[in-house]
Amino acid sequence: MSGRDWRAFGRLHTKLYRFFGGRFVGSVGRGRKVLLLTTTGRKSGLERTTPLVYMPHGNDVIVYPSNGGKETSPAWWLNLQADPEATIQIGTASSAVRARAASDSEYADIWPKAETYNPHWRDYARSVSRRIPLVILERVDVE
Repeated sequence: MSGRDWRAFGRLHTKLYRFFGGRFVGSVGRGRKVLLLTTTGRKSGLERTTPLVYMPHGNDVIVYPSNGGKETSPAWWLNLQADPEATIQIGTASSAVRARAASDSEYADIWPKAETYNPHWRDYARSVSRRIPLVILERVDVE
């Protein structure tokens, strides 16, 4: 698929996710779940929503900015680097989050679980020269 096709697919997936509250389009098989991540565009200042596979990590979640195995980071990760405050929707529940890249020690601890959870992430990591970070979305509305 071209970049334009992926963007159209993402917009459709987002609409269906919201319409069905995450049912039917909230997973991609093998227990892997999908969330909606809403960031603020670093150039436009507009809200941007992207469906992403995530891995639960305690009260937080892990996402992987692989950009489908490309050498460049996806726009959503660049947006989070400019402004780490975002919102996630899992099913019908929304949460405010703060994004950060996992530290080296966190990466070493989490990566074996992450590549087992989603073998595509392992494949993407092997297909590029850049080190793709593990992004931790820490919930800021959890007490």
